[in-house]
Amino acid sequence: MFEAFKTFFRRAGAALARALRLGFAAIAWPFMATRGWSGRRSLMVKGPVALLLLFVVGLYGYFFWQTQVWSGFDPNFVDRYQLAARTVPAGQPLTAQPPGQPATPVAAQCQPSAIVEVAADLADQNVNQNAWISSMLLYRVGLFGMDWDNTPFLDNKASFQRGVNQAVRRTAVELVDTLGRVRGTSGINTDLQDARGNLQFDEFSWYFGLQPFGFKTPTPSYYRAAINSLRKFNTDLAGCNALFDTRADNLVQFVDRIANDLGATSAILKERSANYNGGWFDSRADDRFWFAYGQLYGYYAILAAARADFDQVVRERNLAPLWADTLAQFQDALRVQPAIISNGSESGWIMPTHLATMGFYILRTRSNLVEIRGVLDR
Repeated sequence: MFEAFKTFFRRAGAALARALRLGFAAIAWPFMATRGWSGRRSLMVKGPVALLLLFVVGLYGYFFWQTQVWSGFDPNFVDRYQLAARTVPAGQPLTAQPPGQPATPVAAQCQPSAIVEVAADLADQNVNQNAWISSMLLYRVGLFGMDWDNTPFLDNKASFQRGVNQAVRRTAVELVDTLGRVRGTSGINTDLQDARGNLQFDEFSWYFGLQPFGFKTPTPSYYRAAINSLRKFNTDLAGCNALFDTRADNLVQFVDRIANDLGATSAILKERSANYNGGWFDSRADDRFWFAYGQLYGYYAILAAARADFDQVVRERNLAPLWADTLAQFQDALRVQPAIISNGSESGWIMPTHLATMGFYILRTRSNLVEIRGVLDR
């Protein structure tokens, strides 16, 4: 048994060393070839070549920095909003109550939506506090033509951002269709509609593309426009110039759509976990893991905000304990932050299976959401 262990780790070490040598050779070869070529050329040729190499090195350095530094990342960032202090549902008039006097409405002042505020801040974290990795030039070029998602390097942040964006996209759709209007008796809010359209834009667009061929507006510009639209809607809502419908049936539909979205992600994790068991050498496991993590990160904040926006419904249906337990499930999932993602066999005992672990937490949160939906449906 001990010899089998030694053989396994010896072979794994040899394979890793061989892969590192090949990777170093592939990276160093262009520079070595350029050095040999430029050594026989004049300064007029060496100068531009040196500047070009310096530019490429600087570009890759910037790309490496952006993929490794996660600005604003904080699984507990919801605490900053002090949502527990909000006791008025979104869109309802705020009241001022001086000592000894009855509550009176404050002129033209309503409660803004925490859901909209959180969604805008999540998008802001993706494209303003950080670079949007998926549309950066070097991410589009790949590693010597290979898609970064097919490598174990420098793609975790991109997958996380796309997971967060999935949660924001779904929320924007629900804001337009149900939450930001009274169904059947009001029109669609144009700011929310603009935000939804911009958030649906392709996640991978740079300034120039081949399909279709020509110049383009990059992805972050669309998402920044969506942020402005969301914040404009919340400003109008705070001035009582917009609608936010906090009926129980709207909350049922919102929770149901989130549960369905998480169910689709659990299927993705299950497929990768069941059909591949490359352990630490599965180059796609990290993409699946961090996309799911980003989705949970986004939905945790949005559901915490929904608790504040639908405070009256939650209290009337006695949902506070169940909602708190649901948010606790999200918090437990967000504590799982392995340095290296492993997709070992589900019945294995050498390498961990982080995808199955994340899938477990997603199903736990989804089951709580289904239970909330059941209570609201009664």
